[in-house]
Amino acid sequence: MTNEKAAVSNKAALWIKDPLAILADGAERGVVVRDGRIVELVAAGKAPATPDIVIFEAGDHVVLPGLINTHHHFYQTLTRATPAALDRELFPWLQALYPIWAGLTPESLDLAVTVAMAELLLSGCTTTTDHHYVFPAGLESAIDIEIAAAQRLGIRVVLTRGSMNLSQRDGGLPPDGVVQDEDTILADSKRLIDRHHQRGDDAMVQIALAPCSPFSVTTSLMRATAELAADTGVRLHTHLAETEDENRFCQEIYGCRPLDYLENCGWLGERTWLAHGIHFNSDEIRRLSLARTSVTHCACSNQTLASGCCPVCDMEAAGMRVGLGVDGSASNDASNLIQEVRSAFLLQRARYGVTKVSHRDALRWATAGSAACIGRPTLGEIKERKMADLAFFKLDELRFSGHGDPLAALVLCAAHRADRMMVGGRWAVEDGRIPGLDIDDLIRRHSAAARRLQNSAI
Repeated sequence: MTNEKAAVSNKAALWIKDPLAILADGAERGVVVRDGRIVELVAAGKAPATPDIVIFEAGDHVVLPGLINTHHHFYQTLTRATPAALDRELFPWLQALYPIWAGLTPESLDLAVTVAMAELLLSGCTTTTDHHYVFPAGLESAIDIEIAAAQRLGIRVVLTRGSMNLSQRDGGLPPDGVVQDEDTILADSKRLIDRHHQRGDDAMVQIALAPCSPFSVTTSLMRATAELAADTGVRLHTHLAETEDENRFCQEIYGCRPLDYLENCGWLGERTWLAHGIHFNSDEIRRLSLARTSVTHCACSNQTLASGCCPVCDMEAAGMRVGLGVDGSASNDASNLIQEVRSAFLLQRARYGVTKVSHRDALRWATAGSAACIGRPTLGEIKERKMADLAFFKLDELRFSGHGDPLAALVLCAAHRADRMMVGGRWAVEDGRIPGLDIDDLIRRHSAAARRLQNSAI
């Protein structure tokens, strides 16, 4: 064995040795990684059977499966804490922000998504989704811009080609300048799948299709998108059951509740995952479980907009899989996934009680639960043959002083930053830094772009 802290290559086997704690069974002495996968768990009192390994001494680290973010809007990092949108519920909040988002450019979007992905990586996230649905003139290549940024940073992504084609003149919520017509949306969706969607356990870039919501797209687009997803084998995503306003909108326009509308459009199935899921009743939860449809819990956003509380324990008791999402950085207003874990833990414990929700539940929602949402069974767990996507946290800050259980301390003592991150066996974060990324310069340029964007809408 060679004792060194060199970055692991795809050809070398790396023993992540003797972690302070690890979220895995039978891996007290760590794990061995090779060719991007976990090839061995090392139990207490054992040594690796894998020959010719290098060692990473993990005695200062709590090791988790890489956290998985299953709902976000990267572009919204440019409109955090925007005065015009403060203290508003969802519909008026959107109406205040749509005119600002209409000014997005390729340059500002690149900065926005780089900030969002970097913040996620530094919070322990190895895989993220994004739901981009705003396409003003000149921003037709938004998803391509996101893919390029993800490849620079080394984060795994499932990028959803969002869409809106129901504007204010047609009875929808968004202004005319940010929507596209159905043919344009479907053609670009097909282009993105053909060009960028990777298949297989180790896929770094995948595409899903994501009409925004019942109040911003037509029934025709919902149905056509479901057909395209079925034909191409990609997943479906949308907002649903986030607010009572949405329920009233669907009752008035479609004569049914949002889940009935979704089913009528051909969306209820195991390839669909839904953001929020706050206002489902018990019968709807049963139907979602039978259809194997998943839900993303967005605790911080739901509290900020006072939308309600997702009934996570009821969903899991019915057999549903639930993941976590930070949601957009204009409603969270952060992109920090380990903090989202704590928020979800506290919110659900307040709803269900001490005996029903533990710190391990919250960590599971952000790992195995989120992996189920996006259909990636080789992510979200530390087991043999799973992908080597791992998050490493130190407990050397003042906030952790005096802790007992290291795993519980991550959640209860409010961890906020990972020390190291591994994606597919490669270091994406080392010693709290993203290699090659000048954070100070990024903040300067991103902040200037945010000021320009918000000032242009005044």
